[in-house]
Amino acid sequence: MSRLREFTLPDLGEGLTEGEILQWLVSVGDEVTLNQPIVEVETAKAAVEVPSPYAGVVTQLHHQAGDVVDVGSVIITFDTDPGAGPLDLIPEPPKAEGALIGEVGANGRTATLVGYGPKSGPAKRRARTDNPAPVVAEPPPPPPATAARVSAAAVGQAAAQTMGAVTVLAKPPVRKLAKERGVDLTSLHGTGTGGVITREDVESAGSPAPQAVSALTPGTRERRIPVKGVRKMTAQAMVSSAFTAPHVTEFITVDVTPTMELVQRLKSLPEFADVKVTSLLLVAKALLLAVKRNPEINSTFTGDEIVVKDYVHLGIAAATPRGLLVPNIKDADQLTLVELAAALQDLVTTAREGRTSPADMQHGTITITNVGTFGVDTGTPIINPGESAILCFGAVRPTPWVHEGEIAIRQVTQLALSFDHRNVDGALGSKFLADIARVLADPATTLAWS
Repeated sequence: MSRLREFTLPDLGEGLTEGEILQWLVSVGDEVTLNQPIVEVETAKAAVEVPSPYAGVVTQLHHQAGDVVDVGSVIITFDTDPGAGPLDLIPEPPKAEGALIGEVGANGRTATLVGYGPKSGPAKRRARTDNPAPVVAEPPPPPPATAARVSAAAVGQAAAQTMGAVTVLAKPPVRKLAKERGVDLTSLHGTGTGGVITREDVESAGSPAPQAVSALTPGTRERRIPVKGVRKMTAQAMVSSAFTAPHVTEFITVDVTPTMELVQRLKSLPEFADVKVTSLLLVAKALLLAVKRNPEINSTFTGDEIVVKDYVHLGIAAATPRGLLVPNIKDADQLTLVELAAALQDLVTTAREGRTSPADMQHGTITITNVGTFGVDTGTPIINPGESAILCFGAVRPTPWVHEGEIAIRQVTQLALSFDHRNVDGALGSKFLADIARVLADPATTLAWS
């Protein structure tokens, strides 16, 4: 007997309640394998690819790209034995906590996503408020198992149809593009094989302005951008930090000519042949050495106590198309310079590609933001929630400077340190910032402090 299994949207982070479907990576009729990525979902923390908990054939996608879905809502149905005949709908079994996909946890349940379980109680779908553009309706769901049984052919036929008996052939990414551009797919003639609507069909028919991201209000010359996902979480976190932790920001201007010369020498070493060496790498190393000399800077103020961390999970602020992310390098203080370079390179690449996971952004202890990449000299950064300090690294510029008693053109930058004045007093903050500057002005200091 063939088996239909439903899969609900899991909790993709710590207590998240909803996620937006960015794109489906599979279509109705596709055969999938266990742990194959099936859908990309954006939560309040990151965009995440969700793996399949089953092997089988996709019989129904319950939501379209762009839909915001509550955790615990059914998003996809699988036929786990497509060659066995009629289909019976079997709801998704409860998920085990702390087990790998396909494994049975200590409570005897089989896990469908690593470490996560469904939300208790019935899930409800939140109504959309951003007036999505007209896109064809989703295929009707198969009847309940208790009412009737349908064949695999019948399910496939129903999935290919839309309400009103209008058939539109288009892949999920194309449907998402149509929604963003306000294009009605039913009005298009597909130029793809078999009448499939292609990306080019949508682009030639729709406005270039992506409606789902930036909707133009006629007559006002204004654009309204929905605040959701990463941007919404960032806004909430920054407001919370700014109005909870009393910020103090200090500045220092540094001649980093020796550091910039060291960057060039490191690039020529065989040990660094496979990694990118930048000034940010040496700023990160200088910060880690300064933390070693001033461990109280790497702490959290809870109200009742100050928690000093004997490990450094180094956050690096990264600007991405979805907003500001702060992934962190776990135990950065334990890495060699080559390992730190590789970790930084992987962190930046992953963030730019939108593959940063929620786990990569949790439990950071101190952060660096590099505004110099935008040609900015300095800033007054807001402390990442749960931390006590953030270092701002400005642009390195050729500048007239007094060097060995004479005016010379040197490579100069500005550093700014914002810290929580509840547990970091001015002396500690000043000493920490001065230590970072000392290493960058004379990298040989690293040997004395290591």
